[in-house]
Amino acid sequence: MISASPATPTVDAALQRLDVALSRLEAGVARRVAADAAPDDRDTELAIMAEDRARLAAALDAASARLVAVESAAAEVERRLDRAIETVSDAIARDPEA
Repeated sequence: MISASPATPTVDAALQRLDVALSRLEAGVARRVAADAAPDDRDTELAIMAEDRARLAAALDAASARLVAVESAAAEVERRLDRAIETVSDAIARDPEA
């Protein structure tokens, strides 16, 4: 009868550890391949932030343009009111009974 050598349990244990290590390596490689295939959330977030920034910059430009138009209109209204007040004051000054 052939008896098992004393090194057999050590070899069996080493083979088992090797099998576990290879399984872990395969799982790690599979996770890495899946992660590389999926779009990176960080890149997606950066793209969304860039779009938001562009949209906000356009909105700010439009609001600034509207502000300039409103300020211009307010200056014109002020000029016309001053002229109207002056005209009324002159008319009152010419006709004290009015």
